[in-house]
Amino acid sequence: MTDLQVETGDIRSAVVPDRMRAALYNRIGEPFTVETIDTPRPRPTDVLIQVKACGLVPNTSSQLDPPPMVQAPQLPAVYGLDPAGVVVEVGSSVHGIDIGDRVYVNPLRYCGNCRPCRMGNVLACDYATLNGYFGTGPKSARMLTDYPHGGYAEFMVAPSYSIVKIPPQVSFETAARWGYLGTAYSGLRRAHVGASTTVLINGISGTLGLGATLFALAMGAPTILGVGRDVERLARVKALAPNRIHVHTPSDDLSVEEWARNLTDGYGADVVVDALHGRCPGSAFSAAAAALARGGTHVNIGGILEDVAISPPRVMTSNQTYLGSFWFTSGEGQEMADMAESGLIDLGVLNHQAYGLEDIDAAMATLDAGDRDGGFSNFVIIP
Repeated sequence: MTDLQVETGDIRSAVVPDRMRAALYNRIGEPFTVETIDTPRPRPTDVLIQVKACGLVPNTSSQLDPPPMVQAPQLPAVYGLDPAGVVVEVGSSVHGIDIGDRVYVNPLRYCGNCRPCRMGNVLACDYATLNGYFGTGPKSARMLTDYPHGGYAEFMVAPSYSIVKIPPQVSFETAARWGYLGTAYSGLRRAHVGASTTVLINGISGTLGLGATLFALAMGAPTILGVGRDVERLARVKALAPNRIHVHTPSDDLSVEEWARNLTDGYGADVVVDALHGRCPGSAFSAAAAALARGGTHVNIGGILEDVAISPPRVMTSNQTYLGSFWFTSGEGQEMADMAESGLIDLGVLNHQAYGLEDIDAAMATLDAGDRDGGFSNFVIIP
């Protein structure tokens, strides 16, 4: 493909092939197959992206046979949650996005017209869907049909509202981590983390936890308390900012609450971020939640599956807030890109592990086996 730009009645376009390679998931329990299919074309409000990298998130394999509470893509499907690449076609009604722009494609899809969307609460839309992954709303099936291609293909179509422009300082491989980074950033932002905030991150060395740490540092949090199990990885996280980050393992003599309150003159953490994975017990969630200060905010971005007990009288009399942060908006994604461009955040700690389309199953097996360096590992598929 060349950089030649062609004008047509409907789109502004570079030279794009009619056919493309894509990894198809045809049947539950069977491996991906790489096939040649038609290249999708953008509608007037869409753009076409040449995918340069797409993230492989740690729980991908578990979502290939999704639980009943989510809407799965119709098979055969092109998965791929976190794509980054270059714009190669622009619909006739798209403005402010140009051919050649380096972009991250936010997979969040929504109708834009319902009451929650008009109020800016797009995750509450009945059509809310993570393109290339699954739907969370009762009408997600329609959105999965409208946008059937995720990032495990050479090209994909996306609505213009999903585009986040990334600066030269952010590689495509790093941008392919934007989903997990953005979930953490949005949670911190909603909790109003700043220069006077003590943040406790439960699961600090994991994929979500490391992202929360990097953005908490960038947002000015003077004290970050981190809880995790791997002593070596905890030491590496602490080394990111030794004077601001303090770490603790559940095997220590002190409980998480006692440890946190000892470091904060008895107050506890202004913000507790839970970033634990789904295999952790509910007791691990509760242990960190107990360290929340009066007037504090608890943000759940993790995957704990067990129900946990929360005391309504304590929440009320302590004026505490409990939030769930599931994803992030394209506006928040652009803020993240701007922070990287200005040098406020350093994402150079990520260790990219790249695989081709033919290697998706092998990459997932590596993730499932736990053969990675916690949150420092960044698995990406290069179409």
